[in-house]
Amino acid sequence: MARHFNESEFSARRERLLEKMAAEKLDAMLLFAQESMYWLTGFDTFGYCFFQTLVVKADGSMTLLTRSPDLRQAKHTSTIENIVVWVDRMNADPTTDLRNLLSDLDLLGARIGIEYDTHGMTGRVARLLDNQLTNFAQISDASYLVSDLRLVKSPAEIERVVEAAHLADDAFDAALPLIGPEADESAILAALQHAVLAGGGDYSANEFVIGSGPDALLCRYKSGRRKLSATDQITLEWAGVSAHYHAPMLRTILIGEVSARHRELYAAAAEGMKAIEQVLRPGYTFGDLFDAHARTMDERGLTRHRFNACGYSVGARFSPSWMEHQMFHAGNPQEIEPNMTLFVHMIIMDSDREAAMTLGQTYLTTETAPRALSRHPLELIAV
Repeated sequence: MARHFNESEFSARRERLLEKMAAEKLDAMLLFAQESMYWLTGFDTFGYCFFQTLVVKADGSMTLLTRSPDLRQAKHTSTIENIVVWVDRMNADPTTDLRNLLSDLDLLGARIGIEYDTHGMTGRVARLLDNQLTNFAQISDASYLVSDLRLVKSPAEIERVVEAAHLADDAFDAALPLIGPEADESAILAALQHAVLAGGGDYSANEFVIGSGPDALLCRYKSGRRKLSATDQITLEWAGVSAHYHAPMLRTILIGEVSARHRELYAAAAEGMKAIEQVLRPGYTFGDLFDAHARTMDERGLTRHRFNACGYSVGARFSPSWMEHQMFHAGNPQEIEPNMTLFVHMIIMDSDREAAMTLGQTYLTTETAPRALSRHPLELIAV
């Protein structure tokens, strides 16, 4: 079997889920998030772009409803034994198949939690599902039940994130020597991606970000490439990925003479990272992390140029995003616990002067100070 974790790891995860379901008085869960299915069973696929769901009952039994292309995928990669296939046909409504399956599983009138907030659940599917189940069972939104369980990583998961961080470092080592006047963004991007794949890693859950000149102020991938000028800036955001576990990094590299504004923005970003490291530990919350970031930026007159979030939890994720649900934004009460893997970033975009500055790396939380998983220092890089 092509599984990344052993049976005892999956059993422990299943017990944690069942305990949480019992606490929430749920008779069953309908998992639509691919990362939830992967975490619980090892099921590894991009088939969630079509209708599929994993039914988990309070007794621990699991049944996957999916299309025929994922029948063998599930058997080969997961611990799921009971797999039901819905048939592709004109005007097919797999939610009807799901209702029939739930009836066969003796869940009529049961309390069922559903993962709505996921890319595996389209608006159309949600409407069809609600129409099928409203008078069939007591349904509730349980979108974050598994997501919250995934926040604290097991030792086996931490090994994967550490490996991902090594791959992210290797990618930067490969790309950095290519950056300079007349350098082609295509070659830089190819070096980043090649290092991850050649090192045994995976494709990331979203595209790497690359942009130079005015595009260095963008934080999303966009199509199109350019060559760097003698005086320029380039922003890179990429991730090492191991068994779908992500360790992102973020840097803005300067080419040629460094402006006073860039030095000012770098000083703020570096100070912001230091401020967050002081509260990136048990006893604080995700909201406290954002407050440290905002305070640092605002004291330097950079309120208009900062973002309203400064990081998020990372782990095993599938397209279209490597971000987990839990973000560092104002008022987030999520408590920091040991063994979380968290991506911290400083993003300062001065559109008035077209000056960009970013810093970002992945940390492992401990009982005390956080552990940076990158071997690269958070220094100003100019070539």
